[in-house]
Amino acid sequence: MKLWQKTKLLDREIEKFTVGRDYILDKELVYFDCIASKAHARMLGKIGILTDKEVKELLQGLDKIIELDKKGKFKIALEDEDCHTAIENYLIEHVGDAGKKIHTGRSRNDQVLTAVRLYCKAKLVNCLDAIEVTISHIDDFVKTFGEIPMPGYTHTRKAMPSSVGMWAGAFKDAFSDDLDLLKTALKLVDQNPLGTGAGYGIPLPLDRQMTTDELGFAKIQENPIYAQNSRGKFESFILTVLGQVMLDINKLATDLVLFTLPSMAYFILPEEFQTGSSIMPQKKNPDVLELLRGKYHEIFAYEIQVRNTSVNLISGYHRDIQLTKEAVIRGFSTVLDSIHVTGLIFQNLKVIEENCEVAMTDELYAAEKAYQLVQQGVPFRDAYREIGKQYESSKVLYYE
Repeated sequence: MKLWQKTKLLDREIEKFTVGRDYILDKELVYFDCIASKAHARMLGKIGILTDKEVKELLQGLDKIIELDKKGKFKIALEDEDCHTAIENYLIEHVGDAGKKIHTGRSRNDQVLTAVRLYCKAKLVNCLDAIEVTISHIDDFVKTFGEIPMPGYTHTRKAMPSSVGMWAGAFKDAFSDDLDLLKTALKLVDQNPLGTGAGYGIPLPLDRQMTTDELGFAKIQENPIYAQNSRGKFESFILTVLGQVMLDINKLATDLVLFTLPSMAYFILPEEFQTGSSIMPQKKNPDVLELLRGKYHEIFAYEIQVRNTSVNLISGYHRDIQLTKEAVIRGFSTVLDSIHVTGLIFQNLKVIEENCEVAMTDELYAAEKAYQLVQQGVPFRDAYREIGKQYESSKVLYYE
């Protein structure tokens, strides 16, 4: 029985189309919907809608669902549409009339939104933790290899002296900024929409502060219309932030594709991190780096999808908004996997010191030579031209 079903059954083809992949995706949301439902049940008990016995029965039923879900035994059928229906149907079957009362004081709109909001909070914390771990691996990498000199590049040409530590430190700083962005996203979504109903409030004396406290939200999302309008807005911002993480990983992977070239070989990946060719026996390919590089575009596509889905809709709920859920779930999965793999790379990446030192050729020090003349009182532009002549005579042109 669907939450909205009255008497007539939905056409089977229409049912399949409207359900889409929700019944599959919602496996990610079962736990979060259960803890939200537990808080809701306790609140309904406090305001006299449920008896103490009914609250106890519901809490036990919801705990059983959480237990089954952990074991992979809680099933969501296409006919259920989503986890919210499957959970209520289970409670009605195993608890009876109390299960029929659990939906009092909420719409599936605020129920879905609350579960997604709790899911996003948890995944943002996972991302924060994963980046902290990756930063620690970068620190270890720098401690081991940081003093080794290597060329710095502009325009994909050797430019000035750099070091392994300076290069790796750039990504530590980038990931540190990403931590701040993730915390901003976490602060944004840390608002409790439960109790806003379908977007116009509930005509019952709900204790929204109680559910806010029980669920660990920082504050109540007061305006019920904005609770619905924030769907898509919050998700697109999350994907914007995840995109910034992937932008940094993209640049890191792009660098490493170049720096692990056999003809350059400043760095080397372990053989266990490289794949081969089905036709060329000699090939060792950096597939892991190329996939990390490419997954930025995946997250960017999700961001555009969510942002475009959310525009040109009048205030209030629209079923289109449900299409944002998959992008967010897939986005978190991709980014968490990518952060983890990035940490593994820094744990296992080696620097070939000899190749780095050989690459520190004379032209890298041209700017330094110009500044040595400046320190002797030569105007910078004159020093610049004087040193530049040395490299013109070698028939090699270097550009700023």
